[in-house]
Amino acid sequence: MQYVNLGKTGMKVSRLCLGMMTYGSKKWREWVLDEEQAKPFIERALEAGINFFDTADVYSIGESERITGNLLKHFGVKREHVIVATKVNNRMSKDVNDSGLSRKHILDSIDQSLKRLQMDYVDLYQIHRWDDETPIEETMEALNDVVRAGKARYIGASSMSAWQFAKAQHIAERHGWARFVSMQNHYNLVYREEEREMIPLCLDQGVGLIPWSPLARGFLAGNRQRGGGGTTTRSQSDPFANELYFREEDFQMVERAQAIGKTRGASAPQVALAWILSKPYIAAPIIGASKMDHLNQAIAALEIALTDDEVKSLEELYQPHPILGH
Repeated sequence: MQYVNLGKTGMKVSRLCLGMMTYGSKKWREWVLDEEQAKPFIERALEAGINFFDTADVYSIGESERITGNLLKHFGVKREHVIVATKVNNRMSKDVNDSGLSRKHILDSIDQSLKRLQMDYVDLYQIHRWDDETPIEETMEALNDVVRAGKARYIGASSMSAWQFAKAQHIAERHGWARFVSMQNHYNLVYREEEREMIPLCLDQGVGLIPWSPLARGFLAGNRQRGGGGTTTRSQSDPFANELYFREEDFQMVERAQAIGKTRGASAPQVALAWILSKPYIAAPIIGASKMDHLNQAIAALEIALTDDEVKSLEELYQPHPILGH
């Protein structure tokens, strides 16, 4: 396994982060695996040297966090040997205050997340999108208090406009508060709009990039169909993916990745991961795995070094997309 510093911090993370959204309750999403089904995936990830695990309170409404904590304990992992990230913002119940980035919700949520994770702290506490209803000053001060209380080592952000991220960082710096050290943004072969503003901003500020959906919610695996849906359980029950991808040029990108993979004895998902890993500004793409082959292929993709011509061949097909995923 390869390791890199997360942004300008001294904390080292594995080049692959295992996304824990896949593990939780089928009551939340049909394609989600329960705790017993998740065990071999966590075991394999640990064996491969993956030390970075990303979850969120909203994933299976807390069940993903509970499973994350349970399985890391089950495999006897020392707390200081893993990097655990979770998120806050999305609605957790019908209670009027049980969502958003208010001081109340942040301070309530970190305690609830830690209880489910059975941990004293998380390594990375992230805001799960922007909150238009809460002043960013209130949010940043509350996050700073979470860090100062020892409940989070660092804070991070997720998909938003570059101006919003810059504003949040400026406010934190002005007050001497903790600044975001990472950005979990939407970035993959079929969605590269982040290259316009967010990625250059993060490069300039030394912010680590840990993109979500590096395989476009499975689209780059080549199991989706023109017109919508696909051959897997997730592709048949993931309407959000239909909103993000499924343009003709997206399918052409999959076909190009498949062609390159064929010449290398690799799969299209491995080519897509090799492409994103080739970008020096990417710390660790967040991968999901509901089949062991998914995880094994992702680990093997670390050894694929695309040529300049292969990268050019992939990138030349890209067409601008509307902003998606914020």
